[in-house]
Amino acid sequence: MKKNINNILKGKFLVDEDAFKNWRMIIFLSVLALVMIASSHRADEKVHEITRLKEHVEELRSEAVDARLALWKLKTNSSVAKALEARGVKPSNVPPKKIKVKSSKE
Repeated sequence: MKKNINNILKGKFLVDEDAFKNWRMIIFLSVLALVMIASSHRADEKVHEITRLKEHVEELRSEAVDARLALWKLKTNSSVAKALEARGVKPSNVPPKKIKVKSSKE
């Protein structure tokens, strides 16, 4: 048992007669580890990209809400009246009257 552990620590299993089998396994495990590391990095990059895009969507959503609020304020009667007052147009004190047009067929 102690001899086997010493042989492994010294690396004799890599230079023995059956070393080719060991090297194939080591190379296979190394390639597999590299593939796993690359896959992990790609997954992390995608997670960071998703987070960045979610933050961008939240920013755009808040800008849209701000724009909608500003538009709503501009559309109110009081803001329209203030804007037209600067041009000299004032709201009418007389309520509008309904105009009825009679057609000649009636």
